[in-house]
Amino acid sequence: MQPIPIRLTHWINAAAIIGMMMSGWAIYNASPLFGFSFPRWATLGGWLGGAIAWHLALMWLLVGNGLLYAVYLLGSGYYRRLRPLGPGAVLDDVRAALRFRLPHQAGEYNAIQRLTYCVVLLAGVMVLLSGLALWKPVQLQTLAAALGGYEWARRVHFIAMAVIAGFTVLHVGMALLVPSVLWGMILGRART
Repeated sequence: MQPIPIRLTHWINAAAIIGMMMSGWAIYNASPLFGFSFPRWATLGGWLGGAIAWHLALMWLLVGNGLLYAVYLLGSGYYRRLRPLGPGAVLDDVRAALRFRLPHQAGEYNAIQRLTYCVVLLAGVMVLLSGLALWKPVQLQTLAAALGGYEWARRVHFIAMAVIAGFTVLHVGMALLVPSVLWGMILGRART
């Protein structure tokens, strides 16, 4: 059901994204944008310098892994399974999902899944661009300016991270509701 390169990059992404969120929350806590902070137990790095070191190290792992994933998707033709369908197909699937009648075929992606994968990939691009603007605001001042300046780049980064975190919660929840999909991502095929 799932080829080895997809499974391997999936699990590396999962670990890297969780680590990046936790280290990012520690960085956020050093200068909160909003009226809340994340609990210390949910952060990684121990202090601001440690959190930044973890964040950058995991960023390079995520970018390298993402490039391998993209090369595989394009080279194998696998990306065709993830292309979004038209708005009509998405609305039909939303209606079916609300009635708890959304069919799920092993190895096939419905319109809602395709749309959410596209949204999370766009959020990944935004988190990368805004993260680069935050990391090197002087050297990449054109990018930071395109995002509205340093403070707006922080907001874009936070919102994109929130989209990715929301996707992760939804993704894990759906995998728990349809365990054969989880087994497919672990074993490469549905458990028999």
